[in-house]
Amino acid sequence: MAKITRDTGIIEAVQEHPEIIEVFQQYGLGCIGCMAANFETIGQGASAHGLDVDALIADINKKIGE
Repeated sequence: MAKITRDTGIIEAVQEHPEIIEVFQQYGLGCIGCMAANFETIGQGASAHGLDVDALIADINKKIGE
């Protein structure tokens, strides 16, 4: 999978990189248990929670790179 972006589906990203669940949790996102995660992008999910999408994406990609 290429670099994660705001347009990457939440479920798609987590299935490919389960280690990023930790990043979602750090941001207070329980995305994995949320029904919306099945059809929302990371950008949509973060925006719905009033989060800094760019910071979240940066932290997700940093985690994948570790």
